[in-house]
Amino acid sequence: MGTMEVASARLSECAFAAGARLLIEGGDLPTIYYGLAGSGMIFVDGEAPIELVRHMLVVAPSNRAIEIVADCSPFARSRSGVSSAKKSAFVPGSVNRHEIGEGEASLTLVCGRFHAVYGPGLDLFASLASPVVETFDAYDQLDQVMTYAMVELATHEIGREPMASALFKLVLLTLLRRCPTSPNVWVERFSLLSDPPIARAFAEMASRPAAEFSVQALCKSVGLSRSAFMARFTAAFGESAMSVLRRLRMRHAASLLAANALSIEQVALQVGYQSRSSFTRTFRQYYGTDPSGYRAEAKRVLVGYAPGVVGAAGE
Repeated sequence: MGTMEVASARLSECAFAAGARLLIEGGDLPTIYYGLAGSGMIFVDGEAPIELVRHMLVVAPSNRAIEIVADCSPFARSRSGVSSAKKSAFVPGSVNRHEIGEGEASLTLVCGRFHAVYGPGLDLFASLASPVVETFDAYDQLDQVMTYAMVELATHEIGREPMASALFKLVLLTLLRRCPTSPNVWVERFSLLSDPPIARAFAEMASRPAAEFSVQALCKSVGLSRSAFMARFTAAFGESAMSVLRRLRMRHAASLLAANALSIEQVALQVGYQSRSSFTRTFRQYYGTDPSGYRAEAKRVLVGYAPGVVGAAGE
């Protein structure tokens, strides 16, 4: 982690009145959200809704539209996508503080865009396929670090941007230190930072799960012999590259099924399967149920959590 650098960071504090909504259009950099107070919902286009609470950190992939809603009303919880009816969108970092709606704030968060690199040119978050979601505690002091970074960005002092980037790096390092202990699936994206060639191979698979990868092609892309690649990849993950690829595909498929925006045939294509039967057979091996059953259960859980949910994609 010592070679990780934050090339840029732009942050804003956003205060939402009850029921207020904010659209953030997709850009070429990932976005980050940290709950300072209150609660709400974050809708990343194509993903299941995320309930944002205090001390929760969310990193959303680049080129994905996001909508944030203050207060968790049944209607807000039931949404399955980002509204396309918005006339304007907020750009994180364009102002130091942004107020949405009228009245007392019921949700306050930090949002921003950033660019973080590791070693010689490995963009840590460029190939992120699904959001990173991790909850911290008050003693982690991420709220203070975020606030200090925003204060630096708001000043006109010499070195404000390097100082803000250094503070933001502390936030990312705190997140990455969760890799050995967090049960959340995102940690696998960053668990091999000590081996850049293997990290590049994994990032390539994670960013394009539908591509026709082979061990030979991966070896060539990272400049390793077949034997060295297989040994180092297995040492990092405890299983072969093709096994990891199947797991990545199935997890991506599970996320798409839960989002309920695509048909099962479309989901299969999105994760590299031309045959629905082959996809169903592999999915059942990983999740113990077929894709339609998984989708139905995900919908049932969401309906139980938020009465009034209306389904979307067909089977």
